[in-house]
Amino acid sequence: MDIVIVNWNSGLQIKTCVESLKNQCRAIVVDNASSDGSASAVSHLSGVELVRAKENLGFGKACNLGAQHTRDDYLLFLNPDAAVYADTLENSLAFMQDPSNADVGICGVQLKDETGHVARSCARFPTPWGFVAHAVGLDRFFPRLGHFMAEWPHDSTRDVDHVIGAFFLVRRSVFDALGGFDERFFLYLEDLDFSRRARQAGWRSVYLADVQAFHAGGGTSNQVRARRLFYSLRSRLLYAHKHFGAAGFALTCAATLLLEPLSRTALALGRRSAVACKETWAAYALLWRWLPQWVFKGVTR
Repeated sequence: MDIVIVNWNSGLQIKTCVESLKNQCRAIVVDNASSDGSASAVSHLSGVELVRAKENLGFGKACNLGAQHTRDDYLLFLNPDAAVYADTLENSLAFMQDPSNADVGICGVQLKDETGHVARSCARFPTPWGFVAHAVGLDRFFPRLGHFMAEWPHDSTRDVDHVIGAFFLVRRSVFDALGGFDERFFLYLEDLDFSRRARQAGWRSVYLADVQAFHAGGGTSNQVRARRLFYSLRSRLLYAHKHFGAAGFALTCAATLLLEPLSRTALALGRRSAVACKETWAAYALLWRWLPQWVFKGVTR
């Protein structure tokens, strides 16, 4: 197994992540032009190959670059705010290598935070109406309406549509056949898009509840909340355009561009959070500025 970790200003998290591997596997760290010195913190560690990008490539494109430096039959894409336990890699790889699981293309594991809380890390493939439910906040009250599997405690091993990209174990044959991650997604939903294409090609995705890893959650994107929301909204529109028909795409656009800014503003005001309100409209300013470039020039990043 080779491990690809994309780093962007992750501070000490990236060192903790790499050190948890304990030289069990080769680690390819792709640094997206960090400015905090985090890349230098792992450059001298044994078993690490540091690939320095000259600019922030985004997650999917950086993962693809890292994969070019790997040679094993299995690739693990691991977030810098994640870490593995002593038996995480051995047990997840054993599952993939079991002949009875030959049709499993993607594997994820149970992710826990500092308090031991199990993250709701799996998802259903989105639908236009699911995006509408999310845009107006209905999935907060009725989780099954959205694509996040928040209603399920993640306490059993099962086939799922998608496992989170924080721990994303993939067969190289599947990764190569699908051409890696779609680089039009700068950040968010590139892993979901990959899972959907893998399913369409006949591969299963499996969540392992009896194998654990650590994941802080949020990661370095917490540093830029407004831009993080912008990336999420933009990726949603790109995903809908790619996978939904014209009607589904139009419905997603209407919900995302017209309903969601109002619902987010109402939620922020209800919480008396001027910061959240400001971040919402800063994100939408970026989105509306990008839209004409996408429509008329095909700019996706």
